[in-house]
Amino acid sequence: MKVFVIAGEPSGDRLGAALMAGLRELEPEVTFTGIGGEAMAAQGLASRFAMSDLSVMGLAEVLPRIALLRRRIRETAQAIADDKPDLVITIDSPDFCLRVLRLARAARPGLPVVHYVAPSVWAWRPGRAAKMAPLVDHVLALLPFEPPYMEAAGMSCDFVGHPVVAEPRATQAEIAALRARIPDRIWLALPGSRRGEIARHAPRFGAALAQVVPQGVRVLVPTVAACAAQMRAEIARWSVPARVIDEAADKRAAFAEAELALAASGTVSLELAANATPMVIAYDLNPVTRALAKRLIRLDTVTLVNLVSETRAIPECLGRECQPDRIAAHLRALSASPSARVAQRQAMQVTMTRLGQGGDAPGLRAARSVLQFLERRAG
Repeated sequence: MKVFVIAGEPSGDRLGAALMAGLRELEPEVTFTGIGGEAMAAQGLASRFAMSDLSVMGLAEVLPRIALLRRRIRETAQAIADDKPDLVITIDSPDFCLRVLRLARAARPGLPVVHYVAPSVWAWRPGRAAKMAPLVDHVLALLPFEPPYMEAAGMSCDFVGHPVVAEPRATQAEIAALRARIPDRIWLALPGSRRGEIARHAPRFGAALAQVVPQGVRVLVPTVAACAAQMRAEIARWSVPARVIDEAADKRAAFAEAELALAASGTVSLELAANATPMVIAYDLNPVTRALAKRLIRLDTVTLVNLVSETRAIPECLGRECQPDRIAAHLRALSASPSARVAQRQAMQVTMTRLGQGGDAPGLRAARSVLQFLERRAG
């Protein structure tokens, strides 16, 4: 079986790698081609171009790269036509992936397509599922409440679990190694994983933390290697003791040992929840993108822990509320309230259970869902 797989973000790269491993376990003769990052390369994928070409978010951020993105769309669709795969799997990045599929399906109408990560139609732009349905046959959902939305639009869909439940936790040796270098109490600051997010959030995070970080606390700032230099330049301006960490073992240990976290919205809230780390979420967008999002978002929270647990335990400072004084007030209240931290940890445990903790690894569940979809299609 030949599979063409497309991932456009680091999170999609990790999903793709786990799915590739699961498919290889269940179908040893499978082969892969497509676009991905380091994790998928470790599973044997030779990416046709750098995945970083696609890692961009927000209207204002996309505009300067339109020419490159259009070229990559054409190249990817042509690669699918040349490779003649048995199946195409697109992973998140819907703006790019659906444009590729529109061209690929025009050339080959019967091409089987699976999309991994359901669009957040429950949060905004509910019409996206209907637009996706002519191009996608089957969806792999990360959240347990998503399949009905996809099925209503005409696609089959399985909840396969969220990858956060299978990510490795810190070992005692990793914790000891971190503690040998950093014996202080630990708070975390996570301004984001994209350059634009870091530029927007890091100055505000630093100003907020300066108001509330107590004596004896070291702020650790986990980041990816590609953003480490930018992050170090940003926190050099902070007035609190802070240190950037970009080694995987140190990041796992920091998540395990942290008393409190200030984080940008996104999957990081689930990583913190997996480690039972109390948090405040703060996030802002480019002003143009923010104005558009304000008109489209349909929910009163964007934090996945709040959504999955059906609580509002995690405080948020979003958009115009993402200001140092507001963020500091929430951090101060959380630090001073044992009951608020207990409520957060209870919501986190509910979230992890509902996301599949204790069951098969999500990559294996996703692979099984893909093969069952192909069996139904052939049958």
